[in-house]
Amino acid sequence: MKWQNALIDYQHYLKIERGLSQNSIENYSYDIKKLTNYLNDNSISKNPITIDNDTIKEFIYFISKSINPRSQARLISGLRNFFDYLIFENYRTTNPLDLIESPKIGRKLPDTLSVEDIDLLINTIDLSYQYQGINLGERNRAIIETLYSCGLRVSELIELKISDLFFDEGFIKVTGKGDKQRFVPIGVNTQKFINIWRNIRNQIQVQPDSKDVLFLNYKGKKLTRAMVFTIIKKLVEKSGLKKNVSPHTFRHSFATHLLENGADLRAIQMMLGHESITTTEIYMHVDRSHLSDVLNKFHPRK
Repeated sequence: MKWQNALIDYQHYLKIERGLSQNSIENYSYDIKKLTNYLNDNSISKNPITIDNDTIKEFIYFISKSINPRSQARLISGLRNFFDYLIFENYRTTNPLDLIESPKIGRKLPDTLSVEDIDLLINTIDLSYQYQGINLGERNRAIIETLYSCGLRVSELIELKISDLFFDEGFIKVTGKGDKQRFVPIGVNTQKFINIWRNIRNQIQVQPDSKDVLFLNYKGKKLTRAMVFTIIKKLVEKSGLKKNVSPHTFRHSFATHLLENGADLRAIQMMLGHESITTTEIYMHVDRSHLSDVLNKFHPRK
């Protein structure tokens, strides 16, 4: 079908022209799949090339019943971009979402953990835990320490390679969104925990496509995003911590604690790999008392 060819072209555009990660491309594609599923389920004889404004309105109304306003806004934005692409490539002449407004949402502040929370989670890890003769407790500690001390995204963590470790220089090389690379400082303690895991890793029969991957499962394969989420979920439950914690929570906590301790926002931006300083500025909310302390300490007319 013509529109399916358009979807394939759009995915190539996202990868080559916009430099998006495979995960981001899959998210955009999933939005389009939601729309086509809706059309098929309701026996609507239209596709993304022929769909009109009224049908899009009905779809948005339908989808709003099952997703929150933030997810709804993201879906509308993704579909709007897709239809803009179809116009640019002459698949259609109008964007059916031009007159549709996204729901108004407040800016979501990131969840963070305190230093005490971090210590609790790390101290809860059973360092003697083994599976199939492989000590995965030490691996899990290295994972948590790396997420927190380097501020990595979960996708960056599972793609981290042994050849990306420059411990003599005190840095690791991280491949972020759009395959953009950056160097992030890494502390001595985190290096120590990673080296402990590397010694254990040497005991695993590593799969050919994971020879250079740092964090593996007991089968010698690269960890999945879902597995990292599961490790953290079980750890939080075991610790008794009553907070909603995900891999990204450690990244937020990394940035928050740096800012609270006086780090420069531009430096935090570079370590997080944010393309725009505006993205990093969300952390300015974190501790109003800290901002007051800065004012009292440095303003000439305090």
